[in-house]
Amino acid sequence: MSRIGRKPINIPTGVDVQVNNSVVTVKGPKGTLTQKINPNIKVLLEENLISVTRPDDEKENKSLHGLTRTLIANMIEGVTNGFKKELEVNGVGYRVQKQGKNLIMNLGYSHQVTMSDTDDITIEVPSPNKIIINGADKQKVGQFAAEVREKRPPEPYKGKGIKYVDEVIRRKEGKAGKGGKK
Repeated sequence: MSRIGRKPINIPTGVDVQVNNSVVTVKGPKGTLTQKINPNIKVLLEENLISVTRPDDEKENKSLHGLTRTLIANMIEGVTNGFKKELEVNGVGYRVQKQGKNLIMNLGYSHQVTMSDTDDITIEVPSPNKIIINGADKQKVGQFAAEVREKRPPEPYKGKGIKYVDEVIRRKEGKAGKGGKK
């Protein structure tokens, strides 16, 4: 049996979980999230615990068992604490700033790159070379961070570009000097 799928999920105080047919709705201080789950997987609510069960040991049901439990756990985590991705901007003249709801990035192009935050995602710029993306939905936060990083991915020679704070860029050696054929 799935080790992750078997673990029950604790519901913290201030979080309301509802299961209707195959839709799980989680309400908390940071917002409301809904997730449609496979009808084969059963979600049981007991007081302040959620348990996820599967009907049999077929391969598809086994894979959906752990996935469903993790999705529900991430929803609960998101509405209580939220999720955060931190990005770092490296390069001479590369800077970011926040104007209203817009993130304005100078990334070495002839124009400024602009992205705006949505209802469920907020952008913070504590310094000209740091971006913090916050939100309740883990998937949306990760996707938005990936889209921001895509505007100027880090390059391996000088390390210029936008990278995650915990990302390690493998550096390459530059072009070799003179001294080839005679």
